[in-house]
Amino acid sequence: MSTQSFEPKAMPPANLVQIGSPVENVIQQRLAEERARLEQEAGLPKRELHHFKRPVEKPFTRDQRSTTTLLFGGLTWKHEKLVHGALEGLGYKARAVPTPDVRAFQAGKEYGNNGQCNPTYFTVGNLVTYLQSLEEQGMSRQEIIDTHVFFTAGACGPCRFGMYEAEYRLALRNSGFDGFRVLLFQQSGGLNQSDAEAGMEMNLDFFLGILNALNCGDVMNEVAYAIRPFEAEAGKTDQVLDETMDYMHEVFKNKRPWKLEGGMGKYLLGFSDTAEYIGKFVNQLKGADYVGPLEHCRDRFNEIDIDRLRVKPIVKITGEFWAQTTEGDGNFNMFRFLEREGAQVLVEPIGTWIMYMIHQVVQKYKDFKGLEEGAVLPPLWKVGSRAKIEFTYRQKVAKLKLAEGIFKGEYHKIVKALGGIAHHLADQYELQRLGHPFYNSRAGGGEGHLEVAKNIYYSNKDLAHMVLSLKPFGCMPSTQSDGAQSAVVSNFKDMIYLPVETSGEGEINAHSRVQMALGEAKNKAKKEFAAALEKTGLTLGECRAWVERHPETRRPMYQVPHAKGYVGGAANFVLHIAERMQAEGEVRPVRELAAVAN
Repeated sequence: MSTQSFEPKAMPPANLVQIGSPVENVIQQRLAEERARLEQEAGLPKRELHHFKRPVEKPFTRDQRSTTTLLFGGLTWKHEKLVHGALEGLGYKARAVPTPDVRAFQAGKEYGNNGQCNPTYFTVGNLVTYLQSLEEQGMSRQEIIDTHVFFTAGACGPCRFGMYEAEYRLALRNSGFDGFRVLLFQQSGGLNQSDAEAGMEMNLDFFLGILNALNCGDVMNEVAYAIRPFEAEAGKTDQVLDETMDYMHEVFKNKRPWKLEGGMGKYLLGFSDTAEYIGKFVNQLKGADYVGPLEHCRDRFNEIDIDRLRVKPIVKITGEFWAQTTEGDGNFNMFRFLEREGAQVLVEPIGTWIMYMIHQVVQKYKDFKGLEEGAVLPPLWKVGSRAKIEFTYRQKVAKLKLAEGIFKGEYHKIVKALGGIAHHLADQYELQRLGHPFYNSRAGGGEGHLEVAKNIYYSNKDLAHMVLSLKPFGCMPSTQSDGAQSAVVSNFKDMIYLPVETSGEGEINAHSRVQMALGEAKNKAKKEFAAALEKTGLTLGECRAWVERHPETRRPMYQVPHAKGYVGGAANFVLHIAERMQAEGEVRPVRELAAVAN
C-alpha cells in the first residue's frame, strides 16, 4: 500500500495579502478563533470595547440666549457671585453651580476615568450631580440638555487640566446626559476666540466684565479674611460680606458695555469699530463704575469693631490653582479650619495667576526672539534683517508690558477703593528671580515656578509666619515643586512650610498635620509679639488702654504700618502705638525709645 504525503498549503507572502481579500478574511477569522480559545482557557470574560469619542453637540446660537442657562463654577462663591452679575449684565442667563462636596467627588469617580486628579473628580462630578438635581426637580433630561450649557476654562501642557473637557463629556455621557454642551475658553486664546459659538461672544466686553468681577472678588475675599479673625462680634464680618456681595452683584448686573453714541459712528466712516474698541479701554481706565460702589462696601466693612491686639499667626495659602482657591470639601474646608484654630488666612488672588500667564508669554518671546518656523538668526552683517527682528520683538513685548501695567493698575485701583488693606499683586519678575535657582522658570505645567517662589517671597518679606501649599493627590507639577521645596527649606532655616495633598478622603489626617505646623507658627507669632512689647516697654494693658482712648484704631480700614522683621498684625500694632505715643508726647514707660521708629 503506497503512502501519500500531505504538505500544508503555503500562504502567500504578507506583502501580497490585500486588506479585504478572501485570504485576509481567513487570517482574521483564524486569529479571532484562537484568541477566543485562549481567553476561554484563561477564564477571561469577553467584553465589548467602547472607545470614547467626542459627542456631536448642537451649537449654542445667539437666538438661544434668552432660553439657555449658562452654568459655570470652580471658584469661591464671592468670585462666582460677581461673575454671575457680569454675565447677566452682558445679556446671558447664568447660574453658578454649588461648591463641590464629597458627593460630587464620588460621582466624578463613578462616571469618569480612573487616575484623574482631585479637582477633576470634584468639578466634573459637581456638574453631573447638579444636572441630576435638576432632573429630580422635574425637568426631563432632554429639556436639561436643550436649555443648559456649561462654560469652563481649558489649557494644555503637562497636566491633567488639558483633559478636563474630555472628562466632562465622558462623565456626562456615562451619566445619561449625552449631548450636553460644554463651551471651552482657552486661557491662551486672547481677547477674541473665533472657535466659540455665536451664542457665547468672547469679545472685549466679555473679558473686561469677567476680569473686573474676578478682581473685585479677589479683593473682597482678602478683605473679609483680613478682618474676620479680629472681629469683636462673632459673625459680623460674614454678615457684612453677604450684604456687600449682594450689592456688588447688582452693580455688575446693571452695568452695560460702553458703546459709541448713536450719531458718532457715522462721522468716523470705516474707523467706528476701532474707535469703539479704544473707547472701551479708555472707559475702563478712566471710568469709575466700580470705584463708588466699592467705597460704599469699604464703609460698611469699616463699621465692624475689631481687636488688633489678638496674636494670630498669618498662614499664606499657595499650591495648585483649584485646591488653593475652593472653599469646600475639595481642600478639606481648610480656610475655616485654620481660622477656628486661631490663624489669619492670607488667600491667593486669581490676579496672580493672570499676571503669571502674561509673564510666561513675555518670557517665551524673549527665548524665541527671531526664531520663526525653525529659521536661524541672520548674521550680524545683515543689519536690516536684524533690525526687523528686533522691532517685531519689541513690539510684541511692549503690548504685553502694557497689558501687565493696565491689569496691575486696575487691580490696585480696586485695592485702594476697598480701603487699601488688601495686598498688592506680587511682582512676577521678582518671583521669577527668587524661584528660578530652585525651579526653572521655563518649566510649564500647574503653577510652574510660582509655588517655590511664593514660599520664599512671603517668608522673606515678613508677610507670613507659615506657608501652606494645597495641591491634589498625584498632581505632577506640584510633586515636582515639592521636590524643589526641600532645597528651599534647607536654605531658609526659619521657614515654616507644609505641603498637603488633598483628595476626597483623609480630612482628619490633613487637619492633624496642619495643627502640628500651625503650633510652630503660633509660637513664632507669640515670641514676635513679646519682643515688640519688650522693645517698646509697653504692657498689653497699656496698649489696650491706649486703644480705648483712640477708638479710630478699632476700625478695619485704619492703616497700621508694616515694620521690618515683624510679621503679625498684633506686633506691628504695638510698634505703631509706641510711635503714636512718642509723636503725641504721651507719658509711658520708655525703653529703647529711639529704636521703636526703626
